[in-house]
Amino acid sequence: MGGTGKTPTTIELVRRLNDMGKNPCVISRGYGGNTAGPVMVDIRKHTADDMGDEPILMAAFAPVCVARDRVLGAKLALQNGADVLVLDDALQNPSLFHDLTITVVDGAVGFGNGRVFPAGPLREPTETGLSRSDLVISIGGMVAIDGPDAVSATLDPLQTGMDWQGLRALAFAGIGRPEKFYKTLRDLGADVVQTRSFGDHQKIPEPLLKRLLTEAQAMNAQLVTTEKDAARLPKAWQQQVITLPVRLNIKQDAKLCALLQGLF
Repeated sequence: MGGTGKTPTTIELVRRLNDMGKNPCVISRGYGGNTAGPVMVDIRKHTADDMGDEPILMAAFAPVCVARDRVLGAKLALQNGADVLVLDDALQNPSLFHDLTITVVDGAVGFGNGRVFPAGPLREPTETGLSRSDLVISIGGMVAIDGPDAVSATLDPLQTGMDWQGLRALAFAGIGRPEKFYKTLRDLGADVVQTRSFGDHQKIPEPLLKRLLTEAQAMNAQLVTTEKDAARLPKAWQQQVITLPVRLNIKQDAKLCALLQGLF
């Protein structure tokens, strides 16, 4: 349902496709935004309120088309020069033919209790979803599965020159598993003096941001959040909050390379 690492995986896929000389475009439903589309994301004028946080984040790496109707989104993407369509979060969507299907799983928790929502974290039984998958990317640990090939990966902090060692942080996040973000900060040496967790994709109103800032100042701490959460912040607040970016690092990625090369 969320928190597995689909967005970093999508970013890594479009990066690799760009390196191959392709022109990928991400087709997204724009969850959390108020736009039905189809519309191409323009980060100069669109916000997370318009498009959702994930399209705003991904648009820094490749063109993104927000469309509740994937077919209409695909047509607009092709009109704008795309030669590869990357659908984030579309395993259950049959409206477009999938040349390559990748399932992303959190290696620390696997498939949870193995039950379908609302009894568990799954949108469909594992055997059904995996039967349509060509590759599983297990992030943060290796999950034992019966079915498609699997590779392990990690979400590694992007080296930006930021010195996290000893930084007093009030960390907040509205992602699938915010505790992973807090652990990453601690592993970098930050002193996480307080955490605040919100619902996945939840917009934080400005009065609450002001309260968080007041709390951080009282503890002589800095507000820190994720890239996805930063995309939802009002412009005036983006300079007051430190962002911890992460990138997907796939171990022994020959399988993925072969699958991508085999598409063309």
